[in-house]
Amino acid sequence: MDNVRRYRALASLCRQQAAYRPLQSWELLGQAEHFEYLAEVELKAHFDACNAQDGEEGVEATPWERPAAA
Repeated sequence: MDNVRRYRALASLCRQQAAYRPLQSWELLGQAEHFEYLAEVELKAHFDACNAQDGEEGVEATPWERPAAA
């Protein structure tokens, strides 16, 4: 989860720099998007690992149920 914070912080810095450097703004915004993508990949890996651990213990997650209509 520390990597997610770092990636998001770097993306924020890139966006801030893009505001002050108009000639490099497209490159900096592209880097910001790349860091956001890396943060999403890290989050997905983290939650996949958590869900895999839950499945190994034999505890199955129950699907969300909708309330029955009257």
